[in-house]
Amino acid sequence: MPVALSPSVDLHTDPQNVPSLPDWFGEVAVLARHLTHRGILDVLCHEVHLARGRMGDYEAIDFAALLFGYAVSGEPTLEAYFERLIPFGQPFMVLFGREDLPHRSSLSRFLAAVDEPCLEALRSCCEHDLAQRGPTGEESGGLFDRQRQRLLIFDVDGTRQAARQRPLATSTDLPAPHRRLVSVCAPGYTGRKRGEVVRTRTTILQAHLQQWLGTFGHAGNGDYGAELLSACRVIADYLRAKGLGLSQGLLRLDGLYGTASILSLIQRYGLGFVVRGRDYQLLDHPRVQERLQRPCDQVLEHPETQVRRELFDVGSIADWLEPVPGLELACRVIVTRRPAPDNPEKVAVGKLIGHHVYELFLTSHSAQGLSAADVVDLYHQRGAFEQVLSDEDQEQDPDRWCSCMPCGQEFWQIISQWVWNLRLELGQVGQEPALRWTHWADPALPVQPVPGEEPSVGEVPVEEETVDLYGPLELSREWAKARGRFAGQDFDLRDDGTVECPAGKIMRPRERRTLPTGDVRILYTAKVADCRGCELASQCLGSGASGTQPRRVSAISKLLGQHRRPKQAPEPAAEATTGPQALLWCDRNGRRLRRRFVSLLRRQCVTITRMVPEEPTAVLSTQWHHWTRAERAHRRQDWADRLARNASHADTPHYSFTLFGIVPALAAYLGLPSSAAA
Repeated sequence: MPVALSPSVDLHTDPQNVPSLPDWFGEVAVLARHLTHRGILDVLCHEVHLARGRMGDYEAIDFAALLFGYAVSGEPTLEAYFERLIPFGQPFMVLFGREDLPHRSSLSRFLAAVDEPCLEALRSCCEHDLAQRGPTGEESGGLFDRQRQRLLIFDVDGTRQAARQRPLATSTDLPAPHRRLVSVCAPGYTGRKRGEVVRTRTTILQAHLQQWLGTFGHAGNGDYGAELLSACRVIADYLRAKGLGLSQGLLRLDGLYGTASILSLIQRYGLGFVVRGRDYQLLDHPRVQERLQRPCDQVLEHPETQVRRELFDVGSIADWLEPVPGLELACRVIVTRRPAPDNPEKVAVGKLIGHHVYELFLTSHSAQGLSAADVVDLYHQRGAFEQVLSDEDQEQDPDRWCSCMPCGQEFWQIISQWVWNLRLELGQVGQEPALRWTHWADPALPVQPVPGEEPSVGEVPVEEETVDLYGPLELSREWAKARGRFAGQDFDLRDDGTVECPAGKIMRPRERRTLPTGDVRILYTAKVADCRGCELASQCLGSGASGTQPRRVSAISKLLGQHRRPKQAPEPAAEATTGPQALLWCDRNGRRLRRRFVSLLRRQCVTITRMVPEEPTAVLSTQWHHWTRAERAHRRQDWADRLARNASHADTPHYSFTLFGIVPALAAYLGLPSSAAA
């Protein structure tokens, strides 16, 4: 009997359990339709494979569909996600062309079994879809320098996820302790996050569209050298797919990558960079000291902190620093100088020398395209990348733990970034936003010569100059051989500027020193994780080594002497009818596109109707299954037969979905009928 709360309200109750449809189900239906309409699901079915035991009738596409829904849902855990999904499991799987919903434990076992070929196949599908679709030409944004050359800015940096590890009791009466995250995490720098072990994920962002181009994760502090090489490959493929030259890609990096050994790897790909340098030994070079004695080129004042920086454009490093074989680098060096604070301990960034704090910035772009102030200002705007990472944590949280294995965790993170990009693409279609043009900087004024000095253009070049001549890199002969350890001759120098240890691990250059004799020493260091679990650690580090300090070897490039060579005169600047142009930044409001798209779908109603099939005119009384010899012998099935086991078939229930609030432009893009169009 209803209870009357007021004359106009009756409250009823019913013991029947009727779950409500999740508010994110409509967005899942839209994404599934987009993946099907564009043929992406078909590519995933035939390209991403994983053969393992105890997989039942499911394939990789079944678990990929679950992870697509998990990334869309925003549920905090897989347990909460499955609780909302199970009442609507079959309609959910039918959206992806599959039949039965896998169990949560099956998903966990699949992620634990994901191997490198399966992971790389998924990564390849995601990169191909990103390169083939999305805005092209000026629609993809860019930075137009003072010579009206279009550049695309890419931010590459790592983000960390920490994991807590409670103390475990150990005694002879208890089994040996086992930690689930021992494979996916390792001790490392935790930053501001609470935890004992961490996992580092290097991400690639197209700054103008806020598109994620890739993610590469490793345990502990990661391998930033190898991850940067992977990022350069992805960026180069992206530029080629968009019809742009490699020189139009500009990587914006922090001080972790500000060494010659790392930047030379970027130049091998033909890409440009803007990076904060960390080799402050360059400040002691006579060329830099001589430049700091003269007036600065520009003065840059931060609009919020009012910190004034004097900018000194020293010039190309290739003109006055002889390259070491394998570490050739050509870039501009920009030095900034600001007054030191009253408390020297507050100097978090830069080198404190006397009463000033010095900072180094390196770039491969010419001074005619980007002035010293443009380079420093462009680097300081790198904070927008941190804001995108914060938005990613709020909207999707890809660093939440889904698997205790490295490949399984990265499998989930690739799909999470894919969903981010799909929201941008579909949000742009539904909202049709215009490009945002930002007047980044005013046209540059011509540089005035310093009083008492003649312009550098008019100087008569010196006929000859004296330069140092270095020999090839040679691994140093160490005393370690006499103590039964591997010596330098047991390691191999590779063509890419790295060293391979006897265990097959890669050691990368970490430091460059100039010896009193004039020789150059390059110090190579292995990863702590490689040395900690290496079977040859006792022969490499010593019998009593714990592996907490990695192995280091050094290579020396000997100074052969000095020789004189003709000094090239500076090339005269090309005469132009107009002076340097203003700096323009073109992008899209990615946050508005994503959040409006998500909020619109979650506020609309979604109806699911199960269609009742018509009765067949004639039904056979008995239907026999004809076995094949392969089925009788239980032979291994091919990929097509495995994929067909959980695929939708004629007996699968037919569902009708009605999505409200879909604008006609988005419906046409998805290939769906719209009542407004009718």
